[in-house]
Amino acid sequence: MKQLTLDLLADAPPLLDSFVPGANADLLAALFECVPVADTPQHLYLWGDAGSGRSHLLRGVVTAAAQAGRPACYLRAADVVDTLPEAPALLLAVDDVERLGADAQIALFRACNAARGQRMTLVTSGAVPPRDLPLREDLRTRIGQSLIFEVKALGDDERAAILAAHADARGMRLEADIVQYLLRHAPRDLKSLLRTVDALDAASLERKRAITLPLLRDVLQHVPPTA
Repeated sequence: MKQLTLDLLADAPPLLDSFVPGANADLLAALFECVPVADTPQHLYLWGDAGSGRSHLLRGVVTAAAQAGRPACYLRAADVVDTLPEAPALLLAVDDVERLGADAQIALFRACNAARGQRMTLVTSGAVPPRDLPLREDLRTRIGQSLIFEVKALGDDERAAILAAHADARGMRLEADIVQYLLRHAPRDLKSLLRTVDALDAASLERKRAITLPLLRDVLQHVPPTA
């Protein structure tokens, strides 16, 4: 299968409005409340399995803050060395905090201490609850003082409904066996599933073939992993 059809599929930027909440309505509302500057900012910590949407949410709240005219910055743990940006009213999102090195942990601890005086909002995420984070105790305590939300993954029925709606919007029809095969064999995060549907549509048009299980199996071998 030619790679060019996949290269034409531009990823939509992660936005809060494009996140399907499922059982995360309260979390999504709390993130929207973080967007405006507050006199006493409330920090958030999000945790959940890989593919649950944590990175989407952190990037989305940073985008929403920037669009509202607020300084905002998203960083992966791997991007943090020994300093973090600090500025009045900054919304700072740090992803995968369990991967922070020793110097980066000190930097995040300092940012936590500086946040109140500068009206900064910190939104952090990790794979486990704060008590289980492999971090220095003072930083783990600071993170534990945030509003804590578990990002709950979508159920298969919700995923199937979203895939069917996405396909319908593209003018394609996904039979039930195609959807079930996708849910069993494709990466389970929603972004990867939607990318696969887009690639399946492109392959069907390019080859002038109906959407079948053999075509889907071939597409699954060529869709690049989601970053």
